[in-house]
Amino acid sequence: MAFELPALPYGFDDLAPHIGGDTMRVHHGKHHAAYTNNLNAAIAKYPELAEVSIEDLLRGMADLPADIRVTVQNNGGGYANHALFWEIMSPDGGGAPSGELAAAIDAAFGSFDAFKTAFSNAAVSRFGSGWAWLVVDSAGQLAVYSTANQDSPYMSGHTPILGLDVWEHAYYLNYQNRRPDYVAAFWHVVNWQAVAAKFAAA
Repeated sequence: MAFELPALPYGFDDLAPHIGGDTMRVHHGKHHAAYTNNLNAAIAKYPELAEVSIEDLLRGMADLPADIRVTVQNNGGGYANHALFWEIMSPDGGGAPSGELAAAIDAAFGSFDAFKTAFSNAAVSRFGSGWAWLVVDSAGQLAVYSTANQDSPYMSGHTPILGLDVWEHAYYLNYQNRRPDYVAAFWHVVNWQAVAAKFAAA
């Protein structure tokens, strides 16, 4: 297969109590696995696409064959979004960024607290299913926004460096309909070193 389900960089229970092990098992082993399988099934029709990175597939949505475009949007987006999501969390997370990322956040949003408020608002106010993002945009600037469903910032030419899944399957076992509580808990597991590395690469 062209794409493989990435292993978690920590145990299923390691993000508890902020994100529970039962949620992680279903989220990674069922939801992310399904996106991976569906993406592979779609691109299997076009062997030349097996060599294209997921980022380039999403950046080049308009150039994909029409019969698989929506499938790649939904499942390729789901594949990429979740791969990033696992990477930017850690049982040793929380706190605040430092160095160049901290300076860039202060420059773009005024302060780290102002950034957290903007990001949290994007996550809480997304109607239905979707994601909240911190991205490096096409001008090289930091921006916060949300996307619907599994749409990826790569589709807009942006590079995501921090993402929060606000589909109900990401939090319902722990938080039921209390999305704001889930968003608040997320800050305790953010791996700022991983986010900083993605910022530097972008």
